[in-house]
Amino acid sequence: MDDFSDIMNLPHHVSAKRRQMPLADRAAQFSAFAALTGYDEEIDETARLTDTREAMSEDDIAELDAAFQRLLSMESEQPTVTVSCFQPDEYKEGGKNIIYTGVFRHFDATENKLIFTDGTKAQNSFYRNTTELQETGILMNQKGQN
Repeated sequence: MDDFSDIMNLPHHVSAKRRQMPLADRAAQFSAFAALTGYDEEIDETARLTDTREAMSEDDIAELDAAFQRLLSMESEQPTVTVSCFQPDEYKEGGKNIIYTGVFRHFDATENKLIFTDGTKAQNSFYRNTTELQETGILMNQKGQN
């Protein structure tokens, strides 16, 4: 009797009143259970690191403005420039620093955006300065120049 041989060949009970549950639904009863829906996503979001936006000095802003004016004067030459900007995070404090290199086509004063030949549009207000391009204006170097 230890091997259940006495009940192995009995017919399987099927209710006359209730429909039989589909196999997929029966399998779902035994699948992994997530007690807190979205908890893993919250943990991942909390663990995600963001950068802080660097403050600019008055000198940096002046340098950035001068570089932006140089860029505008070179618009017809379509120089290759590298821009560095800060993109604020949608969900928490901070954001990320983005560096983009492209061929400058023109500046759209209406939208306050730099337009590149590949169609990329960069919002002017997000730029920040380091060595190449920066915030509140634009500090950039033509490729190969300092």
